[in-house]
Amino acid sequence: MAHSANNTKISYKVGNAAFIEIPFLMEVPELGGAPEKIDITTLSDPVKRYIPGIKEYGDLVFKFLYDNLSETANFRVLKDMDDKGTTATFKLAYPDGTSHQFDAIPSVTLDAGAINGALTFSATMMLQSDIEISNPTA
Repeated sequence: MAHSANNTKISYKVGNAAFIEIPFLMEVPELGGAPEKIDITTLSDPVKRYIPGIKEYGDLVFKFLYDNLSETANFRVLKDMDDKGTTATFKLAYPDGTSHQFDAIPSVTLDAGAINGALTFSATMMLQSDIEISNPTA
């Protein structure tokens, strides 16, 4: 069954607080990664052999519509975490109930602007944990 990305939401919490939604999410990155390969080939092996190493997720860049009009605006909240080096727990929830949860420090950049273009910003998540996946209940 196909699904739309509409109504995908991201929220955050610091410590034991409740999750707070970050509004105006526009794009989410690919989530998943392959482990690095560790070469364990010996001189007596007929082929190269490997074991899995550390998983690499790459850059996780989330794009938001720029909002900076209040103390709780999405840009201010994420930029404040960036400036202070705050690690937060983020939860990305899809409309079917699947979610991804991870700890990260966001790094915020204001995106380029253009005539007749919306102001946007990007938050690159520097992972501090693995990404946990929760599937919807059947």
